[in-house]
Amino acid sequence: MIRVLLAEDQAIVRAGFRALLDAEPDLEVAGEAANGREAVDLTRQLNPDLVVMDIRMPELDGLEATEQITLDPALGSTRILVLTTFELDEYVFGALRAGASGFLLKGGEPADLLSAIRLVAAGEALLAPSVTKRLIEAYMAQPGPATPMVPSGLDELTPRELEILQQVAQGHTNREIADALYLSPLTVKTHVSRILTKLNARDRVQLVVIAYQAGIAPP
Repeated sequence: MIRVLLAEDQAIVRAGFRALLDAEPDLEVAGEAANGREAVDLTRQLNPDLVVMDIRMPELDGLEATEQITLDPALGSTRILVLTTFELDEYVFGALRAGASGFLLKGGEPADLLSAIRLVAAGEALLAPSVTKRLIEAYMAQPGPATPMVPSGLDELTPRELEILQQVAQGHTNREIADALYLSPLTVKTHVSRILTKLNARDRVQLVVIAYQAGIAPP
């Protein structure tokens, strides 16, 4: 069972999300928050598997709430799925830095939200298909360090793990990586888990950022 916290300031939208999730046997709404501050407090109280986080909310916006949650060591297993109205919303870049694990456009199909929740909770998801490349490219085009940032643990990766990290940085799924490198999906999954551990990364989104910042994957 995937326990989900809904953080959305519009009650009617939250009600729609709840009705959608309640109809699924593997999803459970653990709680609802009407603003970012409530989202942080309820996440600490309920320790959900995933938070569906709106960006524009009163008191504390979704960006700040995401950052507070991802920086809390006690919430290391909680993932954040950010909902955004615009494909290149400036706040999305902040959420990416803050540690959000997935991004989805509002106004999409209900099935897209359900799929995103399951994928992000499983650690497989990266970004909404319609924004993946544009978001990463725009993120990397922003002013940053003149020289690549080499995170600790990068030198511990094997040649195969570096190869898989490059594939992850391009937004490929485990199945796609397995097909490209002639490996089994289970082997790829094992490699990705080891890479996450060695680089002290929360999920695949952070792996993408690390790969680009370290110059492993070309923009």
